[in-house]
Amino acid sequence: MAQELIISISGMRGIIGENMFPETAAEYGAAFGTFLKRSQSGKRPVVAIGRDSRPSGSMIFCAVASGLASVGVDVIDLGICTTPGVGVMLRHLECSGGVVITASHNPLPYNGIKFLLGNGIAPPKPMAESIRSLYFDKQFDRVNSVDCGKVSANEGAAAVHLEKVLSIINPSQIAAKKFKVVLDSVNGAGGPVGLELLDKLGCVVTPVNTEPTGLFAHGAEPTEQNLVSLSEQVRQAKADIGFAQDPDADRLALVDEKGRYIGEEFTLALVARYMFDRNPGGAAAANLSTSRMIDDIAAKAGGKVIRTAVGEANVAEAMVKNKCMIGGEGNGGVIDLRVGPIRDSLVGMALILQLMAQTGQTLSQLADAVGGYAMYKTKYTANGEQAARIIEKARRIYPDAQVNTSDGCRFDFADGWLHIRTSNTEPIMRVILETKDPAAAKRYLETIESLCRDVLK
Repeated sequence: MAQELIISISGMRGIIGENMFPETAAEYGAAFGTFLKRSQSGKRPVVAIGRDSRPSGSMIFCAVASGLASVGVDVIDLGICTTPGVGVMLRHLECSGGVVITASHNPLPYNGIKFLLGNGIAPPKPMAESIRSLYFDKQFDRVNSVDCGKVSANEGAAAVHLEKVLSIINPSQIAAKKFKVVLDSVNGAGGPVGLELLDKLGCVVTPVNTEPTGLFAHGAEPTEQNLVSLSEQVRQAKADIGFAQDPDADRLALVDEKGRYIGEEFTLALVARYMFDRNPGGAAAANLSTSRMIDDIAAKAGGKVIRTAVGEANVAEAMVKNKCMIGGEGNGGVIDLRVGPIRDSLVGMALILQLMAQTGQTLSQLADAVGGYAMYKTKYTANGEQAARIIEKARRIYPDAQVNTSDGCRFDFADGWLHIRTSNTEPIMRVILETKDPAAAKRYLETIESLCRDVLK
């Protein structure tokens, strides 16, 4: 059975040749262009487009660019570019909006289209719904031959992005340590710019899968099972740290000097540790699926954490509103507004190396100091109606839990928490669970698995 094309507030994502075609992408681009024109009447919109390294990226770029041009929007082609790099450039070039062509951590057959507003943040839900309506209703403001948009190229994204990242750290302090680093970029967009950053920080680098071929050497998501080879490379190189990016380089996972997979949750936690050390009493933002480690770090520093629905746009908006010094998501996404309101693996690498240089501690020492939770992440093939039934059953089983329903349902217990939600980018339901006691986690998991078997059969 063919999988359905996903068009949500997070953008469009599908399988090339099965449910995502050039005409699909062109009409989606025309819808975004029409939205921008109507939002800023009188001004000719300019949109910057970057793509990850997937082989289908060129085809989707051409289609989206033609859709934008057909409604009178000028296009700047950034070529293969990280997602945070697109965000940096569209603000640098004062664009009306941006497009990132990526399916993020999805496997190679997938590709996707993600829209950004001129401030670098994804459109909030009402705007995203307007764009979706324009697409489904085929309400495009087409123009004549003379007024069609023009396409130009700009290859400066890496340099502008690096300048911003380097400005928030002390490069000479890091360079003095001569850290040995293994970088695995899974043949995505982050390899070349990641290597350039580490070179500027004086690191001795062992590159792994840094060629942006788009032919992923292992699973695209930076999970433990996909990074066995990185852990081995760190041990062989006797490196201080291993970094793993996802294909569009907005997420970062960590391997310590022992070759132990530290994971994605520690990325934001360690960056938060550095920021709260510098700014006691400050504020951070994180989504509902992020580890309590960041709450512990904030509490120790007299600070606070604002929780949001899943999605970097939600976190970024909360950061701006509450003047947060750092934010992000437990999937390895770090947001520092000094660079941009988008998850950024380069920011993560720079700030973690800065923390190591400043404290003189190894990654394992830093991780052990803030750790202490057992987290489990799993997913089930389920639609929204099935997920709602599972959540309702869970609420009856856990009547004393503190409940947050801003995104699916999060249950907070004295000994941990459980979050059940449907994905915006895949036809699945995610279950994230964290407890202090692994035995308690097992009990919660067994209960949820029983509920899922009952509903999903």
